[in-house]
Amino acid sequence: MRLSTVILPIHRWSEGRQVWRRAEELGFHAAYTYDHLSWRSFREEPWFGSVPTLTAAAGATERIRLGTLVTSVNPFSCITC
Repeated sequence: MRLSTVILPIHRWSEGRQVWRRAEELGFHAAYTYDHLSWRSFREEPWFGSVPTLTAAAGATERIRLGTLVTSVNPFSCITC
């Protein structure tokens, strides 16, 4: 059985690196994050973009598959796509 996890993009990278590495160490097949502009319960906290978060996670891990649960294209300009 393959298990996956969700990691919210709420960690500054100095902490986030360890979170993503730990998911890999625990043997998860994949780790996903959200591509939302914010989350109701984290409105006053940092919330980072999914693409930069996953890019950093790819550099910090070796085997775990990475992805978004849903990717929202509406809030992005075509110039940055």
